[in-house]
Amino acid sequence: MARVSTYLNFQGQTEEAFAFYAKTFGTEVTMLSRYSDMPAAGPGELPAEERNLVMHAELPIIAGHVLMATDMLGSMGQETRIGNNTTLCLDVDSRDEADRLYGALSEGGSEGSPMADMPWGAYWGVSLDRYGIRWMVNHTPAS
Repeated sequence: MARVSTYLNFQGQTEEAFAFYAKTFGTEVTMLSRYSDMPAAGPGELPAEERNLVMHAELPIIAGHVLMATDMLGSMGQETRIGNNTTLCLDVDSRDEADRLYGALSEGGSEGSPMADMPWGAYWGVSLDRYGIRWMVNHTPAS
């Protein structure tokens, strides 16, 4: 089912922030995976201090809206700043819709990751549109 969520980036504080938000909204974190839960990707292993950081977390808040988050990795040159700390995440029902939205939102934009199959089973990409808004497009096939 299609949905829109808000994706937050933190610099090593996702778990702490989500504990605070869970208490604030009276809900519970429904998913939390760590970088160490995923197969190694790229040129090498993560430094020991980053392996236990949060790769992905989900927390329902109000009226079905879900906050999602990740810890950015300093070892990969990632740094949280205004402009990359909040992203609108579009979960769509098909690859075609994912490609359509990604293409339209990327037109005239800058930086991002093209749509691709991810190790967690999703078809995923992210783009900064021409207005400086970050969009994440995600399609996870039904299992």
